[in-house]
Amino acid sequence: MSRNAAPGTIGQRIRDRRLLLGMSIRYAADRAGLSSTSWSRMERGLMSADNPVVLAHIAEVLRCSVSDLTGLPLDPMTKDEAETDGAVHETMRAVIEADLTVPSSANTPHPPIAQLSAEVELLLDLRQRCDYRGAARRLPALIRGLHAAAHGPERAQALRALVIAEDAASFIVRYLGYPDASCLVAERAWQAAEMLEDPVMLALGTWGRIHAAFNSGWYQRALTLADAAADDLSHHLHLPDATELLGMLHLTRALSRYALGRIDDAYAPLQEAQELAERTGDSDALRLWFGPTNIRFWRIAMEVDSGDPGKAVEIARNTNPQALASISRQAMFYLDAGRALARTGRDREALRMLLTAEQLAPQRVRDPLVAETVRSMLERARRGTGWSELHGLCARIGVLH
Repeated sequence: MSRNAAPGTIGQRIRDRRLLLGMSIRYAADRAGLSSTSWSRMERGLMSADNPVVLAHIAEVLRCSVSDLTGLPLDPMTKDEAETDGAVHETMRAVIEADLTVPSSANTPHPPIAQLSAEVELLLDLRQRCDYRGAARRLPALIRGLHAAAHGPERAQALRALVIAEDAASFIVRYLGYPDASCLVAERAWQAAEMLEDPVMLALGTWGRIHAAFNSGWYQRALTLADAAADDLSHHLHLPDATELLGMLHLTRALSRYALGRIDDAYAPLQEAQELAERTGDSDALRLWFGPTNIRFWRIAMEVDSGDPGKAVEIARNTNPQALASISRQAMFYLDAGRALARTGRDREALRMLLTAEQLAPQRVRDPLVAETVRSMLERARRGTGWSELHGLCARIGVLH
């Protein structure tokens, strides 16, 4: 009897889309640069489809977005998820309406700029603590208020706050499962930065556009933006926060090259980032957390998806995630290390990493790629040591209903 992946899984969505387009496995796999065996095993749930780089190639062949393959099932939806869905809908409405080329009404009331700036700080705090639902509930009013303030006497301060808020919003809606929407939000942040004409804010606006492109699988677009932004910002290193932001842009240049298969070309921007990190140390500038520790986090991410998962495990073993005071970055460390361990057949260690990530950031763990990793671990489990913990994690993140 032939076996297919469970309904709603990434493997099943790949299969359904391929059959809808009338493609054979051999034809589709060849166009994606994969072996037909690997493609077939992913469709049948025998190999985890948790590599975003591979999924980007598959989505291109199947003429769809990555989110079409990875989006979480709509049912069953909990009350929290329904409220989050509503908050994201209201956020996107506010973002669309907050077009800076269309003046806000002179009579539009808004809180004082000091209150709005404090709200931006709260938003950033919620984001770094991975409380994406809490952040999403505050976004619509904040974006509308800053849009109105940007047409008043405190325009520069409001525009700067709007760049930072919409940059954070682009990440928040993506982490809540709306990667395509994050592209629009990132463009709004860029629009505000252009009007402000501040080189650092312009680079930050580009930073959001880069990540929106990268997480949609548009790696060449991400690299083109990162190369241009890094070149522009390199002329303004006398400005506050410019060095740290340039370091992060170098990391995105390296990550994009990894994703494009140009691993040898990634060493130069990695080295440039390392040299800047020696000057800055671990920094919280712009809540980017640039520095030597975060570079190690990024190297793990590069290796686990586009390089050598075994090397990712080695880097993780020699990294102290607590060196960064960011729950978000710590959670990503444990998730990437867990995926690397799972890919190298160390499921018990992988489970410990994933459970640690869940303790730190439960909302961050409810991610389709994490679910795919855990589903594959469940397939390999034989009710031995750690079964109850793995089963519980599967239930909590929606692998088991």
